[in-house]
Amino acid sequence: MPLPETMRAIEISAPGGPDVLREVTRPVPTPGPGEILIAIDHAGVNRPDALQRAGAYDPPKGASDLPGLECAGIVAATGPGVTRWHAGDRVCALLPGGGYAEYATTPADHALRLPEGLSMAEAAALPETYFTVWTNVFERGGLKGGERFLVHGGTSGIGTTAIQLARSFGARVFATAGSAEKVAVCAELGAEALNYRDTDWVAALRTAGGADLILDMVGGDYIRQNLRALADDGRLVQIAFLQGPKAEVNFAQIMVRRLTVTGSTLRPQSDLAKARIAEALRTQVWPLLDAGSIAPVMDQVFDLSEAAAAHARMEAGDHIGKIVLKVR
Repeated sequence: MPLPETMRAIEISAPGGPDVLREVTRPVPTPGPGEILIAIDHAGVNRPDALQRAGAYDPPKGASDLPGLECAGIVAATGPGVTRWHAGDRVCALLPGGGYAEYATTPADHALRLPEGLSMAEAAALPETYFTVWTNVFERGGLKGGERFLVHGGTSGIGTTAIQLARSFGARVFATAGSAEKVAVCAELGAEALNYRDTDWVAALRTAGGADLILDMVGGDYIRQNLRALADDGRLVQIAFLQGPKAEVNFAQIMVRRLTVTGSTLRPQSDLAKARIAEALRTQVWPLLDAGSIAPVMDQVFDLSEAAAAHARMEAGDHIGKIVLKVR
């Protein structure tokens, strides 16, 4: 079946709040060398999308200006040199941008087959969070079985993924959350859940022996508290700064207690780096998804035309798990 020339898409009309997202018609992109074109069924909604919408997170050079960093759908066409995928294959993929649309291109090596038993909506919730958690928790953070692991924001897409993966690989998992309902969800996923509104989570971690690894997206004053909550030789991995990137820190404790402070962002990394993460996920994590021992936690599905409402829900902070857009 020939491809259409145009597609529905959601663009950022100007930097601002959710209301600046508007539906437009755009040309269907053409896959370049090593790329595939995906007919998108569902697309994931992530905080970097909101940052881009607000004018605080520019797309990398050459990426689509449309928001959207992950999707699930069917391969519609392949570019020169692609042999791994063929038209009709069911995939989910990490995107450089452009996911809020009916079609998007991405490097072929950034796509993974749909796991057994998952819907397109569920598969669209995988790439951004699983790529992020794998590279930061297991590669950069070096989490090993038997270690104590703390993730903040335990009911976010990142949090629910990190809890399940860390548990699957033998860690003792702690998570913070801000309501009784969210604490219960973290506990159901296998974490020792702490309500940060009425619990001294630093003291709780220190009583347990300290965290060997902390994954944080809060920043601000949490940076100082995280360092106190770490065990000697512990590692802090920073992936976002919801409360800001600045803190006053006593670096002597980093030296004396042999702490490691690191972090990363996914989108600016090279295509090769992302391909390597995808391969690790294919061999280490996809079998767990196929077996049903881990699964994405889903919050709500919005129609593509309701992208503004999806952003408003994400930024309100009441969601549990992933928010996705239904494109088709």
